[in-house]
Amino acid sequence: MFFGCFDQGRSSSKPPRISRRSSSAMTTVCGLLTKSQQPVPLKGISVDVLVQGFIADVVSELRYKNEEKTPVEAVFVFPLDDEAAVYAFEGVIGGTRIEAQIREKKQAEEEYEDALSEGREAFMLGREENTSDIFTCSLGNLPPEGEATLKLRYVQALAPEPDGAIRFVLPAVLNPRYVPQGSEGTTVTQNIARVPKGQLPYTLSLSATVESTYGINRIESKCTLEPLRYIAEDRTSAQVSLAEGHQFDKDVEFLIHYEDVHKPSAFFEAGKPGVAPGSLMGDPALLLTLYPNITTSKPGQNATGEFIFLLDRSGSMDCNTDHSQDSPLRIQSAKETLILLLKSLPLGCYFNIYGFGSTYDSFYPQSVEYTQKTMSESLERIKNLKADLGGTEILQPLKAIYSQPCREGHPRQLFIFTDGEVHNTNEVIDEVKSHSNSHRCFSFGIGEGASTALIKGVARAAGGSAEFITGKERMQAKALQSLKKALQPAVTKISLNWDLPPDLEAVVVGSGPQVIFQGQRCLIYAQIRGQHQSSHSTEGTAVLHYAIQDQTFMEKAKFSLSAQEKDRFPVHRLAAQALLQELDGAEEMDKKHLALETSLSSGVVCSQTAYVGVNTELGKPIQGPLIHRNIPVAYQGFSSAAASFGGMQLMCSMPLQPQLYAQRACRKVGILPKRGKLSKHISPKSDRFEPRLHGFLCDEGGDECEELEEDSADEPAEKESPLLNLVSLQNVDGSWLLDSGLARILGHTETTLSKTPSQVAPNVWATVLAILWLHSKASEQRDEWELLEAKALNWLQVAAGPQLTDCVKAGNALLGTSVSPQIFGL
Repeated sequence: MFFGCFDQGRSSSKPPRISRRSSSAMTTVCGLLTKSQQPVPLKGISVDVLVQGFIADVVSELRYKNEEKTPVEAVFVFPLDDEAAVYAFEGVIGGTRIEAQIREKKQAEEEYEDALSEGREAFMLGREENTSDIFTCSLGNLPPEGEATLKLRYVQALAPEPDGAIRFVLPAVLNPRYVPQGSEGTTVTQNIARVPKGQLPYTLSLSATVESTYGINRIESKCTLEPLRYIAEDRTSAQVSLAEGHQFDKDVEFLIHYEDVHKPSAFFEAGKPGVAPGSLMGDPALLLTLYPNITTSKPGQNATGEFIFLLDRSGSMDCNTDHSQDSPLRIQSAKETLILLLKSLPLGCYFNIYGFGSTYDSFYPQSVEYTQKTMSESLERIKNLKADLGGTEILQPLKAIYSQPCREGHPRQLFIFTDGEVHNTNEVIDEVKSHSNSHRCFSFGIGEGASTALIKGVARAAGGSAEFITGKERMQAKALQSLKKALQPAVTKISLNWDLPPDLEAVVVGSGPQVIFQGQRCLIYAQIRGQHQSSHSTEGTAVLHYAIQDQTFMEKAKFSLSAQEKDRFPVHRLAAQALLQELDGAEEMDKKHLALETSLSSGVVCSQTAYVGVNTELGKPIQGPLIHRNIPVAYQGFSSAAASFGGMQLMCSMPLQPQLYAQRACRKVGILPKRGKLSKHISPKSDRFEPRLHGFLCDEGGDECEELEEDSADEPAEKESPLLNLVSLQNVDGSWLLDSGLARILGHTETTLSKTPSQVAPNVWATVLAILWLHSKASEQRDEWELLEAKALNWLQVAAGPQLTDCVKAGNALLGTSVSPQIFGL
């Protein structure tokens, strides 16, 4: 969650103002903590989480101690989810509590810089300019032997997983943002020191309280947890915590399983005392949570549409999904996903596949009809794709896609796969938003550290949905789940009615929801205006109406109008965040003014504001340099390294490994490996961009990675799974051919398979055998082949005839399976 690298101290006796908008005032020396032996003042992080339904309220405390002989400035950079609202910041320095105030960003920067110049202790928190999911916090003038505790509060809306589990993540991984060659300036993530995994100088303690009126079934995590403890007999409240001594070197994730997660709920919250009625914070607020369990028929196999797949082929896609050698490469998972998606498309549609990095390319000049010929051509090209396009620039391929006219009667569906490391997030989102009336966008963030601002932002901008693939999760299942959404009609014609006492009215904050997909939760915020009379009812009801094609549905949620006053106001903060997300980036002066006013009144940080806290006790002007100590992050992957973006040097101290590992390390930073020999000597002062690995040298621009010592074995080819091999053999209409390839997968000779049941066509027999194999050998991956099976079954209904029953019976006997004939509609 907190990162950085070491900066040289200022040399003047009185530090000048430091511009937080540019790093040019600093000379950066990026290396490894273990080599520099510089002390880092962060001693520990403790986090307290309160989860209520789909809301997480988080308090993070950071404890510092300056063990140096001079004052230091500690700077850390951390990611938060795109939907998180930072609403409070305070510190205790030398026993004095200082509550930070939210200000316009320029004013906050000036107050902070003036305080440092005067020798006062101060701290500041602000959001990065070009993205909404990265924050920077600075603690200045921490005196020798001085101790400080900073406390950050934020509230976050939580999203469900495909199985209905509610997912809370405390991010630890902050990916560097790629800066295109020739761009001016740097990004905040450029100055990030990396230390070997397990060697962070601080630990994390985390405890969570989970509450739900519908009951808590269980809580799961990839991290080691203390046993779950229920604190209510009806299991509506429980507590869980991380095991002691947790190293914060990977994301902390909780999967919370509720008993009745699909039931709609309403959370009423009283207004903030002392704030004038009529304002967002002064009036009561309501959160309506909708997670409908929509049951619809299977997606039609003749659905029209244009499906465009945009695949990240930058160098970072050639590293492992969860940074361990036993997990698949991101590019390999993406290729397998593309094959499954391609095979699952409906007849009659159009499609195209784009790849992007520093440049971009496409399979076809424009989308082509989905035929046996185009599918086969595309399949061969997918198998040969590599992560060989350098950096990560997504804007130009998006513009190229949008420059192509949409096909009438074929609504456009865009699928974006990326590890989300771009520098111009807001610009990308704006481009998608400007074409939102002509398409839907489904986005996928690959690996820990993918930008939630980018992934969620593009999906939200074009009425789609966002998914994240972390750890050993399979990209294929989540991608196919989204394709099912794209093939099904969306929930539309959403409207709300309110049953409230006559003296009250509900006003939805922002534009409200336009679409809900199956498996997607929807949060609606409302401001309750008016003066409630005690003689009237103390209950209200929200009534939601929506349609799926020609069917209409209704959901109700009741709520009490007598809520206890609380000090955190999570619903109000999230409502403000939802409004700020709509207003962010607006050029109109009235919208910019509304965003600033909303941020200042709610305390939720936006691009125009920042928090600043200053110790008003008289300080002493600094004598000598103010030393910077930025907080490092564990390196995710090899034994140690520093990221290499925007001209920053990649330094790896790892034993000589086979070329495979060196190639993957280079690709993480957008570099395409190439073999050769060069001198081992690399000058650390060279102007040339020379990331160094033991035995390899990587050139600027992602062009080459040359071997310094003896050649090693070439990278082994990835082995395809039997499932993928079977899928690859399927025809565009859903059938399989009876050939040697199918025989090899089924474990029989082609001669044996050729003995088809009486009056059964060979391709009918082959298709039945393939479906039987899927159910018996790949049942755990059903989400990945369900759509292509539906295509095969549709084909069989037309082609098989009355012999299908005998065919299924014979197939089960041949393969030794016991798949029910009901699978075939028998």
